[in-house]
Amino acid sequence: MTDPTIQWLLESNEPWTRYRTLVDLLDRPEDDPEAQAARADMLAHPQVQGMIAETATWGDRPFKRHNDASYPIYKFSTLADFGVRADDPGPALSRSPERNEGAVEGMAAGIQAVMAHQSSEGAFQSLVNIPKAFGGTGEDMWTWILCDTPTLLYTLLSMGLGGDKRVQRAVDHLVGTIDDNGWRCVAAPELGKFKGPGRKSDPCPIVNVFALKALSQIPELLDSPAAHTGAGMLLRHWENQTGRKIYLFGIGSDFRKLKYPFVWYNVLHVVDVLSRFPFVHTDPRFREMLGTITAQADENGRYTANSMYMAWKGWSFADKKNPSPWLTFLVLRVQKRMQIGAWHYS
Repeated sequence: MTDPTIQWLLESNEPWTRYRTLVDLLDRPEDDPEAQAARADMLAHPQVQGMIAETATWGDRPFKRHNDASYPIYKFSTLADFGVRADDPGPALSRSPERNEGAVEGMAAGIQAVMAHQSSEGAFQSLVNIPKAFGGTGEDMWTWILCDTPTLLYTLLSMGLGGDKRVQRAVDHLVGTIDDNGWRCVAAPELGKFKGPGRKSDPCPIVNVFALKALSQIPELLDSPAAHTGAGMLLRHWENQTGRKIYLFGIGSDFRKLKYPFVWYNVLHVVDVLSRFPFVHTDPRFREMLGTITAQADENGRYTANSMYMAWKGWSFADKKNPSPWLTFLVLRVQKRMQIGAWHYS
């Protein structure tokens, strides 16, 4: 007999949820016929095709604020969360006489656009525009800040490009930027004295989340000193949640709301990332965080968003009235990683 919540996920009209449920919760191999069918449905889905097409526009407009949920960087990371790969096809594009017949299409177009801009330090760059009032130039420029480059690195690693030397350089750079209390607000040398709104010696919570998410894609770094330091920073932040905000990041009622995609600092984002590191699983602070999530399940064990990004309206995880299969999957996957509950169903 199949668990009713698992069955609900398998019957979802979201192929990305069906695919990841089969692979991540039921341990089906990638060549399993049902997993392959769900993945094919996912890649053909109009919403997924639309995101793939949008990643090809990377560099067309600058980052002006890092919590802009409509910015293409979060299309990259969401596609990576779904399990899209670097060589997956995108929407069929009509040809024109002016069109270059050798043009790169599909997910490869967005990947190529990202990898075309790597700093001399090793970090992949974004097109940003930082106002002079915040220490920037007020002009568009290709550069990097530690609250964007780890997301690009996570995407490249998740999509299967970990063997690329350019990606390996970016990993080395990210590991090399950590300090004794976690990752701080660090930016490219050309940005001068720019930093976020906090003390220079403080670690930045969202940077630690993004950095750990990238490192989680590298098995040999799951128990590394950098992983322990970054995870410790986030756990201490939870432990001292009544203290001062760090870089304006607090842990209050908004932090506890279930929200996706993983754009900014909230409990589901933090718990999902921390759960990727086995050494965290028994930490009572982590389990307290998870408890604030599981307490929000309905009588059927399903989860509904209680906050949403308007840019993602139309997705189940941006619907505050009905349970979301994808949000429910994300919570169950955390529990699976911790071996909470029964996972012998097939």
